[in-house]
Amino acid sequence: MALDLERIRTHVDQHWDDDLVSVLHDFIAIPDVSPAFDPDWQDHGHIGAAVELVRSWCAARPIAGMTVDVVELDGRTPIVVCEIPATVDELADDTVLLYGHLDKQPEMTGWREGLGPWTPVLDDDRLYGRGGADDGYSVFAALTAVEALRANGGEHARLLVLIEASEESGSPDLPAHLEALGDRLGAVSLVVGLDSGAATYDRLWVTTSLRGVVSARLRVDVLTEGVHSGSAGGVVPSSFRILRHLLDRVEDSATGRVLIDALRVEVPAERTGQIEAIADEIVGDMAFPFAGGTVADHADAVDLVRARTWGPSIATIAVDGFPSADRAGNVLRPHTSVTLAIRLPPTADPTTATDALRAALTVDPPNGAAVTFDVDAAEAGWNAPPTSPWLQSALDEASVAFWGRPSSAMGEGGTIPFMGMLGERFPDAQFLITGVLGPESNAHGPNEFLHLPMARGITATVSHVLDAHTRR
Repeated sequence: MALDLERIRTHVDQHWDDDLVSVLHDFIAIPDVSPAFDPDWQDHGHIGAAVELVRSWCAARPIAGMTVDVVELDGRTPIVVCEIPATVDELADDTVLLYGHLDKQPEMTGWREGLGPWTPVLDDDRLYGRGGADDGYSVFAALTAVEALRANGGEHARLLVLIEASEESGSPDLPAHLEALGDRLGAVSLVVGLDSGAATYDRLWVTTSLRGVVSARLRVDVLTEGVHSGSAGGVVPSSFRILRHLLDRVEDSATGRVLIDALRVEVPAERTGQIEAIADEIVGDMAFPFAGGTVADHADAVDLVRARTWGPSIATIAVDGFPSADRAGNVLRPHTSVTLAIRLPPTADPTTATDALRAALTVDPPNGAAVTFDVDAAEAGWNAPPTSPWLQSALDEASVAFWGRPSSAMGEGGTIPFMGMLGERFPDAQFLITGVLGPESNAHGPNEFLHLPMARGITATVSHVLDAHTRR
């Protein structure tokens, strides 16, 4: 018997109002930045506090047969694992894996007055604060979806909810945990991930691809110590000038076009069709806080969406070697270092791309300067397998029931390393990757917010999809 989706929505809305907004206030207040930004995370205890909050909330859920464990490995961030037996005996060995993470990006500057990364603020339909949308809400939504499903006569296969604590660092601890879990993962036929985005808030958006990423530091040394700029200027090359010259080898500074062939791929025809179908509709919602008269790198809507989802990009996200402006003497600095976030198309090979970048940036440097290119992470992207008819029908039914419009598909420009890992490990699995990160939600930046109506709709959608999975 099909679920009564109106009853599901009512159940979900009540739980969000009565419980989830409150627990997310508590979660946002914990400054549990990811290990890459807090090497002493164990001593500081914030990740531990977030893990305990999630564990205790999960353990208090009235879901019959559920076990909740915190799995710890030496030197690794912990994971929270909730295992829920199937409601249907014949699906006891058929696993749905629901994924999320609880670690957060660092604070970032620029929060509006009255807002802050660790200060939860509810303003109408928006819950502001770091990590509520990316991705703290996911575990609370997942188990609420299960509760709503069971309370309203639905069925589900074996469920494994896995919440990690190193995703914002590139998930370096996750492979070890997957190895340790071993057979406990089971035979995964469906993956549900709630750590993605939405082009608009008026329907369900399903993610079809994710870009990969290379995180690296490029450093140029020209001196062993700083020297007087009047004495050395015109003789000693500027480390910054040489670094600019090296970056021009990999990116056209006038257009932003990436110049390395290994960082480009041919876009599959199916994805091209999806981009062309949605580009004109969503490009107006790709609202970024441009300053002054700044405009995007592309004027055409299709080009913009393609560049954001299947094109490579290079961003300089940090600079070292410069004193602050109020403490800068007339010194020719000995070195300049930048941190690069290099986004790769979903099907680009990260090892090949990294090797090509290293060769372009370090071979035969200008003036014989000392150049190093240190890679912190090189993660593959992900391209979803074809969606099965049962899943597409369930997604459209949920989107119409909870938003009034059919679902739509789009690629995302970010990276979720776990999706690539799972895609390799379970090649026959179906994927529901979605999320609440819509226009202006600003994950990783200031003024991040969770759009509560979107979160409610996604929670109810998970209930419907879990039930539909049993009848596929």
